[in-house]
Amino acid sequence: MTLRIAILIMSACGVISDSILIAFYPQFFELRYGLTSPVHVGAYIAAISIAVMCALPFWAKLTRRIETLHLLWITQFLAGSLAIASAHAPTVQVYWVLTMLMFIMKASYLLLFPYLMRAEKPENHGLVIGMVAVVVHVGAIFGASVGGSVLEHLGPEASMYLMSAGDFVQMGICFFLIFSVSKARTSEEKTRASNDKTPAEKNEKLTRPAGAWIALAKLSGLMLLFDMSAYLVRPFFSVYWESIYASGNQTITGIVFAIPGMVAIIGLIINKSFLKNKFRNLDHTAVNLLIGATGLLLQASSSPLFVLIGRCLYGWSLFQVVVKLEVTLFRISQPAFYDRDFAVTNFFQNFGVLLASFAAGYIVSWIGVPMSFALAAAGFIFTAIIDRSVFGVDRHHQRGLAAHQPHQQKKFALEEG
Repeated sequence: MTLRIAILIMSACGVISDSILIAFYPQFFELRYGLTSPVHVGAYIAAISIAVMCALPFWAKLTRRIETLHLLWITQFLAGSLAIASAHAPTVQVYWVLTMLMFIMKASYLLLFPYLMRAEKPENHGLVIGMVAVVVHVGAIFGASVGGSVLEHLGPEASMYLMSAGDFVQMGICFFLIFSVSKARTSEEKTRASNDKTPAEKNEKLTRPAGAWIALAKLSGLMLLFDMSAYLVRPFFSVYWESIYASGNQTITGIVFAIPGMVAIIGLIINKSFLKNKFRNLDHTAVNLLIGATGLLLQASSSPLFVLIGRCLYGWSLFQVVVKLEVTLFRISQPAFYDRDFAVTNFFQNFGVLLASFAAGYIVSWIGVPMSFALAAAGFIFTAIIDRSVFGVDRHHQRGLAAHQPHQQKKFALEEG
């Protein structure tokens, strides 16, 4: 098993574990604690974002002293244990405390992404990020489908047990990598991928041109806008779908929720097969944001057929824009800063999710779920305008690719921003 495959499997386990309840928190809190307030659900999902966005920079800093895999097996063990404990939480207050601690521990597995990027050549970043995106979406498909079925047939406690299983599998793979794969890697792979630097290297003060920070700040703001818009429709989609398609089957609801993940698989195939040579407009950030806005507006129609079509368009947009933004991050960064830069952008992404979660609860309470789709569509359009006028993802993407050529790195770093 290669490092790439092992990390992709670990990422899949993490996503599946996180997706078990993400589409069903309204139903979960009603079944487990008798709570039906949409504001409470929005606040809980927002609290998850706060926990992750505050914890990840701490974990990123800690990896300068503790090798990433050694850190992860500990945090994933604790996350799984807390998930089991939360299954028996007697009150919603205790559940909040236990699960927030759980998500703080879970946040550390996000460091697998920059860890893998350091092990890959820059020219492979687009392919690897596309693979990670597909793994994330496929994991969401499986997690949401299984999560809906488990919640419906086995109850809330079983859902938490299932979440803990993913954490323990990640812990096991960490052990495998530490004791098996790491010994078999070549010296070249160790040089590129290892986080285990000497004490002097770990404590060395890293500097970078001011222009790079400006570019990172602009990209982070763009990610905040995009994620805030994209996740505005997520917390109450399952409730919305069940209100317009009265099948009473939460497994079907989970599958519909995960349609964007199915589209992501198609998107990866199309990107590899066609977009390098033709149909380049389909790879353009503004075009994909407009496609996503159209899909969101179709989902506001309350017609099951239009909702399904809209989910497909929204899924295409989500996949293409996420991949482009993430690749651009590693284009404007350097390997020594991958952990730090990823933690910065992740902070802003989670802040966007946080704002969306709070807003979603109030929007649904005041004007209903369909308006959340319309507002999210407006957010996509606004993101396209801001990108065009302030940052230019496609321009930085191309310049960053050139900048990773050795003779152009210094020039690009000074020009950036």
